[in-house]
Amino acid sequence: MTSRLFSVGALLLLLNGCSQTPPRPVCTVGSSMMQTTLYFGLNRPQGATITTTEWQQFIDGDVTPRFSQGLTVFTAQGQWLGNDGQLARENSRALLLIHSPDKTSEQHIEALRNIYKQRFGQDSVMRVDTPSCVAF
Repeated sequence: MTSRLFSVGALLLLLNGCSQTPPRPVCTVGSSMMQTTLYFGLNRPQGATITTTEWQQFIDGDVTPRFSQGLTVFTAQGQWLGNDGQLARENSRALLLIHSPDKTSEQHIEALRNIYKQRFGQDSVMRVDTPSCVAF
């Protein structure tokens, strides 16, 4: 029982660490900002793949209004081991955002993830956050 309580406690500590903002770096050049990369799969669970036109409409109508200062999109190829033990591969897009670590940016990023999942029937949109020093 003690071992189980310890395991649960350790898990809660680990999860709590993920919910906090990462420490901001001390920058010798530029400003301390956040770099968020979102990974969007282009296969629908049912039906055709997400088209270039649909992707661009998402960027123009949903992403750009929230991050009008700039963004970068990469073409990507993802793969992972599915729950069925089979290797799955999918064409993807990676969206890289440089932003202030604030509540508004957080809300905008989560809104984008939710919009994409709902609109295109996706199970997830992977998110990776990294504190960065940024100079223009």
